[in-house]
Amino acid sequence: MEVKETKCVLAIGAHPDDLEILCAGTLALLRQRRWKIACATMTPGDVGSATLSREEISAIRKAEAAASARLLDADYHCMGSDDIFIDYDRPTLVKVIALIRQSKPTIVFTMSPQDYMIDHEVTSDVVRTACFSAGIRNVPAHGTDPLSIIPHLYYFDPIDGKDKFGVEIKASTIVNISGTMQLKEKMFRCHESQASWLKSHHGIDDYVNASLKELSAKRGKEIGAAFAEGFRQHLGHAFPQNNILREELTDLVHVA
Repeated sequence: MEVKETKCVLAIGAHPDDLEILCAGTLALLRQRRWKIACATMTPGDVGSATLSREEISAIRKAEAAASARLLDADYHCMGSDDIFIDYDRPTLVKVIALIRQSKPTIVFTMSPQDYMIDHEVTSDVVRTACFSAGIRNVPAHGTDPLSIIPHLYYFDPIDGKDKFGVEIKASTIVNISGTMQLKEKMFRCHESQASWLKSHHGIDDYVNASLKELSAKRGKEIGAAFAEGFRQHLGHAFPQNNILREELTDLVHVA
């Protein structure tokens, strides 16, 4: 008999493939426990090509992101911001608040507040404010109704696990994803358009190992596992204080 989904996790990245690199293994674990998964990116990845126009690469990358999300039976949403120009402004906040209200998530995952790229950091700030504001009745957002609670908010690791000064970011919650690493890689390989882009712009030849496996292996080593993903929970005023990841994935979570 099918078990009814009762909880939702919404993962919001800056660009297509951010979620696959940084939290797909944990999303897969929650899906195994009958959580509903929703995936979103702020942009369609419209500058992620050295040969295609913005319109051409946007269409390709949104299709790749949707294909990846389907592997978790998840919907994919694009907020329509432009690469490099993600704004912390009213129109952007309204879109993300509306998405959070429509998704009704128990957990929201998003970008690290400290990262190598400003798009990632602005996304983090936008999502933080949107989570806090989603329950405020006097904040209108496309006719959506306010939430009754503030979602649990977690920031995943920055790219390479370092901030813009090269300082290592320590995760407070580390999830053993060894059992879902194969699915994580399958999701990442949906973004095949990025192989040539990462080689031409980032100088990365083996994009699967360099972009996907190295950080997961590094986090895994910290807890004696093959692969892991790191998170930090937002514990500011009014946000939930219990570590729901630890409660839901007890046997796979290590807390610093």
